[in-house]
Amino acid sequence: VQLQASGGGLVQTGGSLRLSCAASGSIDSINVMAWHRQIPGKQREWVALIFNTGGTSYTDSVKGRFTISRDSAKNTVYLQMNSLKPEDTAVYYCKLRQIGIDYWGKGTQVTVSS
Repeated sequence: VQLQASGGGLVQTGGSLRLSCAASGSIDSINVMAWHRQIPGKQREWVALIFNTGGTSYTDSVKGRFTISRDSAKNTVYLQMNSLKPEDTAVYYCKLRQIGIDYWGKGTQVTVSS
């Protein structure tokens, strides 16, 4: 299984970005896809997740601003990020969990300038 993330970049406070992550390989129909982020020197933190059933969950700091979605036919997960803040600056990683195994993609940098 491989994950390829894209869509990061530099944006001003209040701006928007959309991250994408495409999974390839042997993908089980029952899985969870998620986004995590990491600031240098800090632990990686969970941001949002979406089940194959479509159910979603978000960490409190992004509720109302970020929206996770998926296209199961394309094995792709998206993260629409609106009203971005400087504290959202981080490297964002996508993750696929299936059959008890986590697969990670390489990160994509998101920088929000004040």
